[in-house]
Amino acid sequence: MPIKDKQKFFTKTWVVCVCAIFCCILWGSAFPCVKIGYKLFEINRDSAPSLMLFAGVRFTLAGILVILFGSVTKRRFLMPKPRNIWRILIIALFQTILQYTFFYIGVAHTYGVKASVLNGLGVFFTIIAACFLFRTEKFNIIKFLGCILGFGGIVLLNISGDFSFEFTLLGEGFVIFSGLSSAIAAGFVKVFSKHEDTAALCGYQFFGGGIILIIIGASFGGTIPHFSTGGAFMLLYLAFLSACAFTLQGFLLKYNPVSKVAVFKSTNPLFGAAFSAAILGESEQLLSVFTLLALALVCAGIFIINKFGERKTCFLLRKNADAADLCEQADRTEEPSDENTDNKT
Repeated sequence: MPIKDKQKFFTKTWVVCVCAIFCCILWGSAFPCVKIGYKLFEINRDSAPSLMLFAGVRFTLAGILVILFGSVTKRRFLMPKPRNIWRILIIALFQTILQYTFFYIGVAHTYGVKASVLNGLGVFFTIIAACFLFRTEKFNIIKFLGCILGFGGIVLLNISGDFSFEFTLLGEGFVIFSGLSSAIAAGFVKVFSKHEDTAALCGYQFFGGGIILIIIGASFGGTIPHFSTGGAFMLLYLAFLSACAFTLQGFLLKYNPVSKVAVFKSTNPLFGAAFSAAILGESEQLLSVFTLLALALVCAGIFIINKFGERKTCFLLRKNADAADLCEQADRTEEPSDENTDNKT
């Protein structure tokens, strides 16, 4: 599909909505499926090398799936440009190696419902990284208030019935670090997709990151004790959801502002919590007052940031026609042209 046709397709609101929500459904299902994978392969959850080895196998398979799919669609073997190898390695470091090392260890030490809500922090980290690290967004009071709501939800989630703060570094802490790594990776994907085919970028970062995780996990004594047909299918599904969701998100980020994509990720903690409750039987955690309020705050914060965050301070004066015109002109000036960036590639 020509670049202009891809841009026209992936910038349609209904396409962004359907694709982003589909990604969130896949990511949401990952929380309970990873835990089931631990049981099927009889992996010791207290062994970080074994968790890294399991993650490495999953993402190596995910990389192979993306590369094969990209090769079939392009009718040639998908290869990245040599000058972009360093870009692929940077994304692999944050998206696969760091994010999923933290994620796998964190999920092994906390409830699936809790992990899915904590993972919602990744949306706020994405906004903050886009504003201050990559400078593709502008930070304002609306985004600040949205972040306060989101972090308030995270604090509330960790308050039990006796108002004690339950937090462990290996559990909740590592899930939060996972979200931070994901946010940085999203920023790099947005920038680097201007220079490399999105499928190649995603496929080879998965493959390279997975191989590195396998080497590290195996070197430190990691093992996968048991293999079964059910385990193989679960591993294949985990590889598929990563390959599909991350590649699809890559196309959305390439042709849309980060905020336009992130607004739909407010459903991510909802799907994660729902799947964990339904599959793992963690209904008590899902139906607790604290979890429901936390979900509401996290999702409200994400929605506020993306619904109103890009509006300038003068949006309060929109009743004034002149002020409205000035705001609209500022919006058009600051919005980058996808066509121009594609021409530079």
